[in-house]
Formats: sequence, structure tokens, C-alpha cells
Amino acid sequence: MTPPRRPSTVRLLFASSHPGPTVTVTVLATVLASAVGHPVGTVVLVALAVVSGQLSIGLANDWIDADRDRAVGRSDKPVARGLIAVGTVRTAAVVTAGVAVVLSLFLGPVAAVAHVVLVAAGWAYDVGLKRTMWSVAPFVVAFGLLPVVAIAAGPDGRWPAAWAIATGAVFGVAIHCTNVLPDLVDDEATGVRGFPHRLGLHASGVVAFGSLVVAAVLVLVGQLGGDDPVRGVGAVLAVLGAVVVVVLAAVGVRLVLTGPPTRTLFRLVIASSLVLVVELGFAGAALVA
Repeated sequence: MTPPRRPSTVRLLFASSHPGPTVTVTVLATVLASAVGHPVGTVVLVALAVVSGQLSIGLANDWIDADRDRAVGRSDKPVARGLIAVGTVRTAAVVTAGVAVVLSLFLGPVAAVAHVVLVAAGWAYDVGLKRTMWSVAPFVVAFGLLPVVAIAAGPDGRWPAAWAIATGAVFGVAIHCTNVLPDLVDDEATGVRGFPHRLGLHASGVVAFGSLVVAAVLVLVGQLGGDDPVRGVGAVLAVLGAVVVVVLAAVGVRLVLTGPPTRTLFRLVIASSLVLVVELGFAGAALVA
């Protein structure tokens, strides 16, 4: 009988990079960059810079948490299962961080600074903030800066509308809380007591999905109000999108209050983010301050 083939190093590194959040954040940035009319080259540069930064944050997380993940038997972590060396993941994290910084330099001064701070926030979470009550802060900073990276890219350095930045910041709260909920017990057993841990399961879940509703309202108000509101079909789709997100949030709250925390909660937030980014795409020029 032929033994199963060992996954390649590239596949193991990708699995160690938290691919779901990495892909989602990259898609969000790419859609935002496209929505404000950046040239194709700029959109591609934004996507490459953001994916490099997100890969580095995810890889750093698995490298730094390798001992903790082994202690609680995380079968979804290649490092914890001994399929890839910690040193390999560490090297990949450092290299991708360097690539992200270099690519950021070509985005223009405003977007470059914003992206370097965004990546630094992610690393700060990995290195130590995740163990404190301030664990949510890197997510608020990073997701709040994501529209700046996507929209300010290029020589003009245009700032996004305030509501777009606020939406990203609020969305960061939802991402952080739902991502942590399934791991509350394992985290506390290994000394991690971040913001969601201190709130507790039910309160943290309500805060997460309440943040989603706030994000949906911010996007809706941003699109229908201001100096360049959407009209006609765009307005109808904006309202429908907000309704969809509110429904997903209601489902999330029900799951939190009636059952054990699972990855479904995080997937609901990811699905909501995709709905919101479609809405942002319809906003067009309204994204620019």
C-alpha cells in the first residue's frame, strides 16, 4: 500500500498563514481599490502588498503560538502536528513581512505608512497584545486602516470617507471576537486572556454581532447620505445588503446564546464582510473624502 504523500512546504506554509482571513482581507482591499477607480497596476500592487502583510501576520501567529498549539492539540495547525518546522514558518513570516514593507513603499506615502502600521498592529497582537485586555486594539487599528491603504494608494493619496474608516474599525471588533470564541477554553488554559475572554462567551458574541449591525448601518448611511449618494438600483441593493447583514448578525447572536461556539460564527462574519464590501463597491466615489 502506497503511503500518503506529505504535503509540500508551500501548502503547509499556506495552511499556517490563516488562509481564510488572509484571502478575505486581500479581497476587501482589492475591491475597495477597484471601486475608487485606481488603475489596474495600482489595484494589483495593493493586492500584493496586502496579501504579503496578511501572510506574515498569520505565519507569525503560528510560529509564536507553536508551543501553545501543541499543548492543546490543535490538529488544524501544521506546526503543532509536526508537519513543518517552527524555524521554516518563522523565516517565512519574516520574509513576507519584508516583502510587504517593500511593496508598501510603491503605494505612495499615505498608503505606505498606513500599511506598515497595519502590519505592525497584526504583529503586535501576535507577539503579546493577544494576552491582554487590549487584544481588540490591533484589529480596530488594522481594519480601520485597510480603507486608507486601498483608497490612498497612488500619487494623489486620497483619504477615504470617515464612515469607511469607521466601518473597518467596527468590523475589526467582530472579526476578533468571533475568531477567538471557539478557542476560549484552550486559550485560558495556556495563559491567554484577551478582550473576548474577559467579556465571556455570551457577552463577547453579542458585542461581535452587534458590531456587525453597526458596520452595516455605517455603510448604508455612507452610501445613501453625503455629497455623492447612490441612487436607483444602487440604493435598493444597499438596503438589501444591510438587511442581509442584520439577518446574519441575528443568526449569529442566536447561535452564541443557544449552543457551543464554533467556527460557524466566524464564517458568518466573513460572509457579512463580503456583503459589506459589495456595498462599498457600489458606493464608488462616495468612498473618497
